[in-house]
Amino acid sequence: MRPLSILIPLFSCQIFLGCGQPNITASKTQAIDSASKEAIRTNGNQFIDPNGMTVRSRFLLPEGFKRLQYKADAFGNFLENLPLYPIDREVHYYNGKIKPRQNIYNSVVKLDIGKRDLHQCADAVMRLRADYLYGQKRYKDIKFNFLSDGKPRAYTNYAKGDYSYPTYWKYLEYIFAYANTASLHDELHHVKTTQEVKIGDTFIQKGSPIGHAVIVVDLAKDNSGKTIVLLAQSYMPAQDIQILNNWNDSKLSPWYDIDQDLIKTPEWTFYPKNLKTWE
Repeated sequence: MRPLSILIPLFSCQIFLGCGQPNITASKTQAIDSASKEAIRTNGNQFIDPNGMTVRSRFLLPEGFKRLQYKADAFGNFLENLPLYPIDREVHYYNGKIKPRQNIYNSVVKLDIGKRDLHQCADAVMRLRADYLYGQKRYKDIKFNFLSDGKPRAYTNYAKGDYSYPTYWKYLEYIFAYANTASLHDELHHVKTTQEVKIGDTFIQKGSPIGHAVIVVDLAKDNSGKTIVLLAQSYMPAQDIQILNNWNDSKLSPWYDIDQDLIKTPEWTFYPKNLKTWE
């Protein structure tokens, strides 16, 4: 155990360098007029099958696009098969309160986020990667860097042979408390161009002093090689992972064409240079 005098400053870093506050990010996002929002509300569900209970089965593809094929043990297969709540489920915060839709999201990933204000934006990205590796029993590959020293903390060292889920979740909350967008940003590898995007890649800004991260949870291509993606996020305070709507293109929403100068999500704006990958 670390002395309390050490724990408090580190945890404070997690708070102030984590996901941005909504009132701060509002000025950074694209201004969408009411007519555009209404168009998305009425026409933006053409690619959603409300009966689908996974990412792959709920989100239909625009004409001419096909998903890639992944092996059963691939990260892409894991993300495409993330379980979803029923279509009318709203995002819950860690304390049980509801995040109003406000046309930000269309679906909620069915994963428990705990009862502490820890599962925020970068934490959700790390959690999905860790859940995938945990399911594959690749315990030695589960490790994330701390903000304080940039060094990894390995799950195997924490678990000491106890790979039960309760111990695994305690490890994740330990990581969530001391890692954030800044540490994850520096840990991930740069992607040269958005045309090289892969499922599981992350748009991430380390921020000054705040940042944000969204993860690609599905991907499809057409015959010309054009790529579209689905983006998911958690946010601040800690909340369920949600699939984002696309406010920029009601005819494509919730899919995103990320081959743009700006990648504008409902609560944050990213740039092509912000795209990072695990591998």
